Amino acid sequence: MATLKDFRDERIRKLKELRDQGIDPYPAHSNRDTKIGDILTSFDKYNGRQVCVAGRIASIRSFGKLAFVGVEDDSGKVQIFLKDEAAKFTKSFDIGDFVEALGKVGKSKTGEISVFSDGVRMLTKAIRPLPGRDGFTNKEERLRRRYVDMAVNAEVRERFVRRAKFWTATRDFLNRNGFIEINTPVLELTTGGADANPFVTHMDALDQDFYLRISQELPLKRLIGGGYERVYDIGPRFRNEGMSEEHLPEHIAMESYAAYQDYHDGMALYEEMIKYVAQETWGTLQFEHDGVKVDLDCEWPVVTYPDIMKEKFDVDVFSPDVDQLKKILRENKVKFDDEASASRLLDNVWKIIRKSSAGPFWLVHEPVEVSPLAKKNAEDSRVTERFHPIIFGTEMGNGYSELNDPLDQLERFEEQQALRDAGDAEAQMLDMDFVEMLEYGMPPTCGWGNSERNFWLLEGVSAREGVPFPPMRRDE
Repeated sequence: MATLKDFRDERIRKLKELRDQGIDPYPAHSNRDTKIGDILTSFDKYNGRQVCVAGRIASIRSFGKLAFVGVEDDSGKVQIFLKDEAAKFTKSFDIGDFVEALGKVGKSKTGEISVFSDGVRMLTKAIRPLPGRDGFTNKEERLRRRYVDMAVNAEVRERFVRRAKFWTATRDFLNRNGFIEINTPVLELTTGGADANPFVTHMDALDQDFYLRISQELPLKRLIGGGYERVYDIGPRFRNEGMSEEHLPEHIAMESYAAYQDYHDGMALYEEMIKYVAQETWGTLQFEHDGVKVDLDCEWPVVTYPDIMKEKFDVDVFSPDVDQLKKILRENKVKFDDEASASRLLDNVWKIIRKSSAGPFWLVHEPVEVSPLAKKNAEDSRVTERFHPIIFGTEMGNGYSELNDPLDQLERFEEQQALRDAGDAEAQMLDMDFVEMLEYGMPPTCGWGNSERNFWLLEGVSAREGVPFPPMRRDE
């Protein structure tokens, strides 16, 4: 049975033959002037026209003086018809090679759209054979050699086209609604904006440790304080936590901030945005995964955090019973730190409810202790003007009427810093520069953030399947 070494040795032999004939198997330039997909969709326009197509060889059928070579680019696959000397040259070809063919468009005797060519030019000689699609199903191998996964699985390539559409649609919506994109630093002296454990790196030029940002929030709100009224940033953020079906330590996220808006305005705007992005990316507002159906095409109801916690587990979020919370978590087989704060336990109990909720609905009015950056509700100072859309059991975003009272913010930062000093690595850091910005004044503002987890969720894939190159343990 032939081994990978045998296949590789044979291809290297063909490579040497090409070079011995004076043929460069890796030229720098291609003469392609036509995409294959254009020929397939507009055959009448191209019929009889001379074109130069290029792509990867997907199939080879040789019959003496005749040869049929299937070539595909990212838009489609077409048959290259060769005869006589041109057909003999296919002996140097292998599936996986990149070639270009100059010829006239027409149809074969069997009616297949073809390019009738007098010769095919080698663009790239592939040394390793691509695995068959059915033979490349090991998940770890697929993720580790994702370029191979993309080469043999068209649906994987198409997934990342949709991922690009997802972020393009997000930008289009925000730009049309008066937002401007301003990129914020990835390296921060003090990081914040979320409950997360940061990565730490060192900048030699300043001989100073920096954190990789866990959120774009605080720099963007500094921009609001600086006079911008609608800003957003799309880019990577980093949270040094475990990997799961819904989470990767590195992922792409968007945050936006609009002055002179509150959480009611935000829910209306971002419900419209999520629907717009879904329609532009998948062409539908109806989704079904694992037997659960969600229809985004409705007016989403609003549910309050105290009410749903009381209804589901008889929990009083304003006077939480720590023993009761721990009992609920144990009964639902949720791991937790026995020394965790009441607010952290409340959050874990809420996640039990969230994971069993199909949605869509908006969750509002989380307690102040759970939301250290959100403004208190004017009618009930125990809760905040924070809002989450719940869809397919996850929070598909996070929004606030932003806290702009500097003294209130300082007090909450100090409470978070105390938790951090006590050992809670995910508690937020005291950021005095941000408090100082608030002392100069920041107008009423509504903030919003969502990550590519929204894409993974509606695409129906795990986090690692939803990014082109997921983090993997080193394996040479």
